[in-house]
Amino acid sequence: MKIAIVTDKPRMGLLPLEERLKEDEQKRETVEEIKKILSQKYDCISLIADDNIINHLKAENVDLVFNLCNGIEGDSKLAQVPALLEFANIPYTGSSISGHTLAINKIYSSSIFKAANIPTPAFIPVYDINDLEKIDIEFPILVKPSDEGSSRGIHQDSLVFDMDSLVEMVNEELKIYNPPILLNEYLEGREFSIGLVGNGEDLTALPIQELDLSNLPDGFKKFYSFEVKAYYKNMTVYHIPPRLTEEERKLLENTAKKAFKVLGLRDYARVDIIYRDGVPYVLEVNSLPGLMKGKSSLYRMAQATDLGYEGLVLKIVDTALKRYYSEDRHLDGTRIVNI
Repeated sequence: MKIAIVTDKPRMGLLPLEERLKEDEQKRETVEEIKKILSQKYDCISLIADDNIINHLKAENVDLVFNLCNGIEGDSKLAQVPALLEFANIPYTGSSISGHTLAINKIYSSSIFKAANIPTPAFIPVYDINDLEKIDIEFPILVKPSDEGSSRGIHQDSLVFDMDSLVEMVNEELKIYNPPILLNEYLEGREFSIGLVGNGEDLTALPIQELDLSNLPDGFKKFYSFEVKAYYKNMTVYHIPPRLTEEERKLLENTAKKAFKVLGLRDYARVDIIYRDGVPYVLEVNSLPGLMKGKSSLYRMAQATDLGYEGLVLKIVDTALKRYYSEDRHLDGTRIVNI
C-alpha cells in the first residue's frame, strides 16, 4: 500500500511573519516524523498540495492520503483538500468536508454546541467594527479569529477589559484574518484537552491533559496564547493524568465525544474544555490537531499510554482504512453492488 503525506504550501503574506514561521516549522517537522513511522510499514511519500495535487497523487498510484492540510485561504480552507480528494475518489485520513467546515468555523461550531445543549462560552461574531456598538457580552472578552488553530491570532493582548481596547484589537484582527472575528466570554477555570481517536462505537479518549499555567512570569495573562505556546512551553506544566476524580474524568470525556459527534467528525480530533463550577465548557474542537513529535498535545497524550506516538500515527491510518475497507466497499469508498 502506498501512502502520501500531504501538507500545505507556506502561507506567505497571509499571516504575521512570526506565526507563519512557527506554522512552517510545525508542518516540516511533523511530516518528517510521520514519514519515518509510516515508511516502516508502507510505501510512503510526501507531497505539497498545489494546483496539480490530484494529478501527482494519481501519477504516484497513491492508495491513501495522510491529510495534514489546513488550507491556504478562504472561509472553509480546512475542507478544500478533502473536497478535492473526495471528488477524485482518493481515500484520506481525518474528517470529511462538512466536519472540517463546521469545526474550523468557531461561530458555526459554537452555535451547534448551544443547540445540542453542550455548554460553551457566550460568543458574538463581529463582521465590521460598527458591530461593536450593539454588543451584549461582559468584559473581559477574548478576541480571536473564527477560523484559525494553534493559537494563531490569540495573543496576550487579545484578552481585553474595556471598550477602547476591544475596538483596537478587533480593528487589528479584521485586517489580518477572515471575518467574522469572534468575541468570546472569558471564563476563568481549569483548562483541559481531550484527544479522541476512532469512529462510532470505537471512538475512544486518550488520557486527558490538564494545562497548568501557574509558572508563567508575573504579569502574563493566564490563558493559552500564541506567546505561551511558542516561547514559554518550558514554563507550562501538562498534567497527564489530570487532577480529576473518576466522575469528573467521565464527564469531560463524554462531553468531548458528544462535541465530536455533533460536528460529524471522523478518525481523530482534540477537544479543548474549560472546567468551571462543575461544568465542562467546550471552547473549540480541532478537527486536524497537531501531531508534532515532542510538542503537540496528542503526542503527549499518546506517550502516556502503551500506544505511544508511533502507535497513534499508525492507529490514525488504521482507523481511516477501516472506513474504506468495510465489507461492502472498495478501498476508494464506493459501494460494491451485486447485480
